[in-house]
Amino acid sequence: MKIVPNLVPVSKYSIKCPYSMTPEFIVVHNTANDASARNEVAYMISNSNKVSFHYAIDDKEIVQGIPENRNAWHAGDGVNGQGNRKGLSIEICFSKSGGKRFEEAEKLAAKFIAFKLKEKGWGIDKIKKHQDFNGKYCPHRTLDMGWQRFLDIVKSELDKLKGGATMAEKNVPSSWAKEAWEWAKKEGITDGTNPKGAVTREQLTTMLYRYHKQVAKK
Repeated sequence: MKIVPNLVPVSKYSIKCPYSMTPEFIVVHNTANDASARNEVAYMISNSNKVSFHYAIDDKEIVQGIPENRNAWHAGDGVNGQGNRKGLSIEICFSKSGGKRFEEAEKLAAKFIAFKLKEKGWGIDKIKKHQDFNGKYCPHRTLDMGWQRFLDIVKSELDKLKGGATMAEKNVPSSWAKEAWEWAKKEGITDGTNPKGAVTREQLTTMLYRYHKQVAKK
């Protein structure tokens, strides 16, 4: 996976990343503005605020600003907080306005997080949100769209990297789709098999037709 390096200079370590670190989990953030990943990292490096993060991700690229073996000030839980001292921080860009650019940035972030999980031998439980450490509603747009939905996307990407999900996993709908899936089975719109499979036009038309007949009965 291609990563664009723009690392903070050693002269600014005392401000941006003063402590050595062995990361133990990943912390997800949304930037709350509409700057690109390159601009996010460039701005972080240029100022003298005690605010920093390891990676920024937009719809096109992943930019690294802090080495993974240094801490970053991102979780708002203090000098000795677990988030600040143990977390590998990822900022997802374009979250202020949302829309297509943010959705694509989130997809790329999910791929990158899955890559990191596999690289480090971690599971989905190693993904945290900023909110877990100081209560801030962040990653705000990802939370609005559904945190479990995002975790499911990462898991799907991780399964691909590991060679695909098991047959049992493929036959279980994602948590965010479970209620709708059970309803569709109950109404006879789907037979309940292969919930994660691609849908052909024939299959879609058939399901719409079944739904139409159900509505017509009522």
